[in-house]
Amino acid sequence: MINIKHVLKVSMIWISIVYAVCFLGVAIFPGVRESFMKYALHTQGANLGQNYLSLGSFVSGLIAWNIITIVSVWLFAILFNKIRK
Repeated sequence: MINIKHVLKVSMIWISIVYAVCFLGVAIFPGVRESFMKYALHTQGANLGQNYLSLGSFVSGLIAWNIITIVSVWLFAILFNKIRK
C-alpha cells in the first residue's frame, strides 16, 4: 500500500527540482527548447513564440507543474491502492 501523503511530498519536490533545472537550462541554452520540440515532441517549424523567462513565468510554471504532478500521482496512488494483485 502506498502512503499517499508521502509520495505526493516526494513527487512535488522531484518535479520542482526538474522544473528548476529545465528552466535554468532554457535560460542558459535557449536553443534547447527547439531541439526538444523537434526530437521529443516531433514538431518542427511550429511558431511557438520566443522564450519568455521571468520570475513570474518561473513561479507560475512551478505551480502549474506541481498541480499536474499532484493530480497525476494522487490518481496513480489511489488506483494502485484500490487494485488488488
